[in-house]
Amino acid sequence: MAETAKRNAVVSEELANKFKAEKETPYTRWVKSEGLDIIPSFYVRNLKTVPLKPWAWRGGNAVFLNHDASRTSNDCYVMEIPPGKSLAPHRQLYEEMILVLSGRGSTTVWNDAGARITFEWKEGALFAIPLNCQHQHFNGSGQEPARYVAVTNAPPVINLYEDLDFIFNTKYDFRDRFAGEPDYFSSKGEQKGFLLTTNFVPDAVNIPLITATERGAGGGHIRFNMAKGSMNSHISQFPVGTYKKGHAHGPGAHVIVLSGEGFSLMWLEGEEPQRFDWEVGTCIVPPNMWFHQHFNTGTTPARYLAFKHEGVAIRNAQGVPKAWISRRAGGDQIDYIDEKPEIRRIFAAELAKHGLSSRMDGAYAKEMADLGIRSA
Repeated sequence: MAETAKRNAVVSEELANKFKAEKETPYTRWVKSEGLDIIPSFYVRNLKTVPLKPWAWRGGNAVFLNHDASRTSNDCYVMEIPPGKSLAPHRQLYEEMILVLSGRGSTTVWNDAGARITFEWKEGALFAIPLNCQHQHFNGSGQEPARYVAVTNAPPVINLYEDLDFIFNTKYDFRDRFAGEPDYFSSKGEQKGFLLTTNFVPDAVNIPLITATERGAGGGHIRFNMAKGSMNSHISQFPVGTYKKGHAHGPGAHVIVLSGEGFSLMWLEGEEPQRFDWEVGTCIVPPNMWFHQHFNTGTTPARYLAFKHEGVAIRNAQGVPKAWISRRAGGDQIDYIDEKPEIRRIFAAELAKHGLSSRMDGAYAKEMADLGIRSA
């Protein structure tokens, strides 16, 4: 019990009551006024099956998923469009990134100047809504629902202005973000290093990645800037029989499994790791500065998408996220040589259940060579 209280920073009722008036925010009051649940969770086993409630204003079914710092950064919600239906058109003065979880359909986006674009999507599509543009989502099937997950920076915007009419009904075109370009939602993009500037990814499960050895054990990586927004996202993949290096960063990274199976460990420094098994559709949101580590125990490469607020990526003076930099060099990434010995034992035991063996020897040897350490 003492360990749980320490991990969750639980205080006495007396102290909690002194802050009771500050627990709710304009954002949380808005969600509740819409009749929706807020799940205070950092782990959802499957976004494709999480229960939803009717959202009358939008015309679909939804649930909100809030992490430990969502009142100041980003939030997440899952939305389902009934068969043969569409959501109500609306606009918003906050950013939104969307991953289609199931189904197919289309979206129409337009501005006050009269520019209008419609594009189609299916399961695995990734796109962003241009700031303050009117938009409407349509289910392309008359038999099956379409479901998506979205991450937005609504909390700080709603908490700042509080005026819902201003946030949802202001007429203003951010022309630098959207001016009706005919190819705005094509799959084109400009690649600079890891970063791909684009507004639409038709298939996040199969988009080619760039080799990334810095996170350990090979694999690939790509980062996105969409709709010229301040939020960002990335996709990572790692091979069969491998796992990523443990690392920590700021709050609000929604890790959504796109392919493969395995598990993640998460822990506050000084505490024992907690285990979370995952499958396609699982969402894991590491709490603020908790270390976490992802393990592929399946028979195919494992791939995940991370939606996040820029504040997650605490960077050094060169612009590199500290989660990519070894703790030996002042960063927040744990080298394999410095991880707890039981990590490798746990991983080997899980692989054995699937008749697999670890392919980590090359990664261990490369790291030791890079660090100038001789093997015993």
